[in-house]
Amino acid sequence: MGTRVLEVGERIRELGERLRNDEEGQGMVEYALILVLISIVVIVILSTLGKTVNNVFSNVSHGLAN
Repeated sequence: MGTRVLEVGERIRELGERLRNDEEGQGMVEYALILVLISIVVIVILSTLGKTVNNVFSNVSHGLAN
């Protein structure tokens, strides 16, 4: 019975090491969070500067037409 307990303990230790070393999913989550953050920043910048950039292009277009 003592050896059986040692075998179970060894299996639990091996499983813990595999789970601790498995960081593949964590990396994917980090990349997804970075992409979401970049997307939010781009949307905020475009929504605040979009009208200004549109006005600049409109002024240039009207200036070239005259």
